Amino acid sequence: MPPTPTAPAIATAPTATPVALAPPHRTPASAWVLLITLATIWGTSFILMKKGLVVFSAMELGAARVTVAALILLPFAVRHLPRLERPRIKWLVLAGVVGTLLPAFLFAYAETKLASGLAGVLNALTAVFTLVVGAFFFGQKLTPLRVAGIALGLVGTVVLMLLGGSGGAATPSGEGNAWYGLYIVLATVGYGISVNVIKNHLHGIPPLAVTGLLLLFIGGPALAYLLLGTEFLHKLATVPGAWKAFGYIALLATMSTAVAMVLFNKLIQQSTALFAASNTYLVPIMALAWGVLDGEAFNVWHLLGMVIILISVAIIHRAK
Repeated sequence: MPPTPTAPAIATAPTATPVALAPPHRTPASAWVLLITLATIWGTSFILMKKGLVVFSAMELGAARVTVAALILLPFAVRHLPRLERPRIKWLVLAGVVGTLLPAFLFAYAETKLASGLAGVLNALTAVFTLVVGAFFFGQKLTPLRVAGIALGLVGTVVLMLLGGSGGAATPSGEGNAWYGLYIVLATVGYGISVNVIKNHLHGIPPLAVTGLLLLFIGGPALAYLLLGTEFLHKLATVPGAWKAFGYIALLATMSTAVAMVLFNKLIQQSTALFAASNTYLVPIMALAWGVLDGEAFNVWHLLGMVIILISVAIIHRAK
């Protein structure tokens, strides 16, 4: 807002004028409601994947998740497609492939052997790899404190995977293999690339439009693979419980993609970016809570690994 014009100053004796201090920013109650709602939605996504894997393979789940999300956001994509600049298409495709398509398959494949709660904790590494990718490819500054945060996050990952185990018999296959956590680590690298691409090459496009457009470009191949390259339709028609499992996948795609994006944008408008980023700390806790309620194992090493990772994320968020 331009400064308001003032009348010429009148020469008078200087007087001490008290300076009013700006009142501290108060986060409205509605922002807290949004924060808790978002943490619940995103924290629940890991148990929904686990339920979908009861019937469908990891490849089927990943393709179905992307397809449903693309169909839901199709109206937003179609509305903004005519205004899309051609040079930005390649960045949308890149962000869609590494930040949505591949992670959908990687998370599903990891959860065939890894407990959903631990998958939720490892997802917090997104903050770590967003910084790493930004530093190496987009000129983001790496301070000693940020490097310490990255190193600490990797230590927490090692603790979870080597000492915590996978969650034992509570995984869908009944077998434990903590090394499947590497698929989630790879997925969070993809998230880190996607976040930086969107920030640096897709600015100016509304976030909901970005999500809809990138899903438009990857949704077609996902649908084609789902219908022609898997037994998805055959399972829907013949396997008991298939429609229930698909319901979990559809809920995952609807809530974790479309609804969550709208709520997150609203949260940023009502609060600050730092407050909105608190989701990073709440989602793993919610994911672990759902896992424990579903009978997944949780031990002291899981707790230690989670605490280390969350401390590393806090350091990265606050380091200058």
